[in-house]
Parts: sequence; C-alpha cells; structure tokens
Amino acid sequence: MTVQIDPFRAIQISRIAHELKAEGRSVIHMEFGQPSTGAPSAAIAEAHARLDSESGGYWEDPQLRVRIAKLYADRYGVTVDPECVVLTAGASPALVLALSVLFNPGDRVATARPGYVAYRNTLKAMHMECVEIGCGPEVSYQMTAAALDAIEPAPQGVILASPANPTGSLIPEAELEAIAEVCARKNIHIISDEIYHGLIFNGRAPCMLDYAPNATVVNSFSKYWSMPGWRLGWVILPEPLVQQARARMGNMFLTPATLSQRAALVAMDCVDELETYVDVYRQNRQLMLEALPALGLATIAPPDGAFYIYADISHLTDNSIDFCERLLRATGVATAPGVDFDPVDGHRFIRFSFAVSTDQVKDAIERIKPFFNS
Repeated sequence: MTVQIDPFRAIQISRIAHELKAEGRSVIHMEFGQPSTGAPSAAIAEAHARLDSESGGYWEDPQLRVRIAKLYADRYGVTVDPECVVLTAGASPALVLALSVLFNPGDRVATARPGYVAYRNTLKAMHMECVEIGCGPEVSYQMTAAALDAIEPAPQGVILASPANPTGSLIPEAELEAIAEVCARKNIHIISDEIYHGLIFNGRAPCMLDYAPNATVVNSFSKYWSMPGWRLGWVILPEPLVQQARARMGNMFLTPATLSQRAALVAMDCVDELETYVDVYRQNRQLMLEALPALGLATIAPPDGAFYIYADISHLTDNSIDFCERLLRATGVATAPGVDFDPVDGHRFIRFSFAVSTDQVKDAIERIKPFFNS
C-alpha cells in the first residue's frame, strides 16, 4: 500500500496568501524560511556570463567540492576530503540521499519534536520509522544525550539540527559532545543538518564532524548564501559510503544544475556581502524580540540562529492552522502553523520567519498589533 504522508501546512497558508495577493491585498510572507536578500551580486553576474558562453549539462564541479572542503577547514578547523562531498539539488535531495545510503526500510531514526516537517514525512515516505522525542523549553526544544540514550531499543540513526527549524535554538557544545558519545557507544549514525550555519546570533555552531568524524552532514546554499531558488546543496559522507551515495545520486537525481554550481563557486567568496545579509536578519530578530512580548507572545524558543521565532499561543488557541489563516486574512501577514513541526503540541504554536526585509518586519509588527491586542 502507498504510504500516506501529511501535507506541509505552511504551503497551504502560502496558497491562501497568494490568492489574497491576486485579489489586490498586500501580503507579507513570513511563512517560509526564504531569504529576501537574493544571491550575491557577483554570483548573479557569473550566472549571466555563463548563460552567454555555456550550454550546461550533466556535471558535478570538482572545484566546488574542493571549495566546500575549504569552508570546513576555514570555518571549523575540520578536515574534509573533497571526494566525500556529494553535490545535490538542494538539502532535501541530500537528506533523501543520506537516508537511502545509511538506513533500510523499517529502521528507526530519532528526531527532536518540534523539528523540521520533512524529517518526519521523508522518513515515513521511505518506509522508515521516525522516533520523535518531545523536547520542551527546559532544553531549548533540542535533542539531548540523555533523551537519546533513553530510547530502547536504540534507533539506527538520529537527525540533529543546530540551529534548528522551527526554533532557531542551538545545541550546546557540551551536549553535542555527549550526543556523539552516546551514538558511538550505541552505534547510532548521526545526520547533522547544518543548513543554518553562518546564521548565528548567540553562541557558536560547531560542525558535528568535530565530535563525530563518521557523521553525515547536510547543507545547502539556500540560507546563508541566500540562493534557495538555485536548488543546490551537498552531503558529506564517511568514505566507505561515498560510492553508493554517488550511485544513488546519479540514478535518482543525475546532477545539480550546472548554472547553480557556477554561481555558487563565486558566491562562496562573497563573504562581505553575505555578512551584510546576516546583519539584516540580526536587526529583524531584535525588532521581533522587542515587539512580541508586548503582544502577549512572551514564551518563545531562544532564536540563537536561523531566522525564526517559534511562539507559544496556547493562551489564544489550540488550533494553529485556523489561527494562522485568521491572522493572514485579518492582517495580510502569513505565518506557519506549529503543527507542521510538532504533531502533538504544535497546535498551540506558530512560527514567524524574519527572513524578509526590515521594512516588512516593521510593517508586519504594526499590522498584527490590533489583532493580538483584540
């Protein structure tokens, strides 16, 4: 029988938002973690030049793999063999690739709840069992070594995200080290989703490879490099798994887009421009943190990184989907219902993305004030 998975309900909210926009309404899109800043200017210029000089084709850029390996040396002091870097058409195919190489149907993979909606649904679609661990405010809504160690029988794998979606919270370095110890002792393979690295406001986000050299790391150009529409990411795998990963990549996805790879290689050296983007998110974050408590949204996850505010609205509703739709229709501000990220407690949470422009954040705050005050 075909496996049935739940929809991504933020897409449902976004569809309504676009319908309202088509009717002439002004809409602010805070439902997706989609940077408003655009790719770095030099990367766009490179893409224009390549369009005029190349036809493109099925190709994986070895220079880009070398440059990604250099990123790990420069940012984390971690040595990565470029041959262990597999380029993918975004982090989503990277996750599918990693799961297909590491696990078999029926295997159990632990995740934190709340967590990114696609972890749960992709595991289910691939006939694997998602073992969700409820993680509350006392642990910053993050996986802990103790919680992972307590799962019996031990799962075959665990997916970690630090900073996390939907919360933006970090796993403390000591906790990452303790998680690595549990995984080594119990033979649990780690997939570390590091897509929000580079977008850090409090603390530091070390690479999981620093604690677990055999971990699998997923990342993408969509967030820090502000290139979501270019659909380019990568996965770093232990050397014994690389050839099988490449076999799967070739059969399931062929290669990422040539043009995206050309632009990304240039984007990686646009650090000054990219850091101005981070400054925008930092300012947006501060505006949200100052405004929301006055609207009754005082209980939020610590947004240490990424560009999300995960807010408790249990004093207002126990139906986050309905709440997000009413908020959208009343104010034109689109948000994501928490039930996407937590099927148990998410009915009482919503997620704001502050990846939009600062002017839009200011506008959104003014729009939602009367709604929440009423």
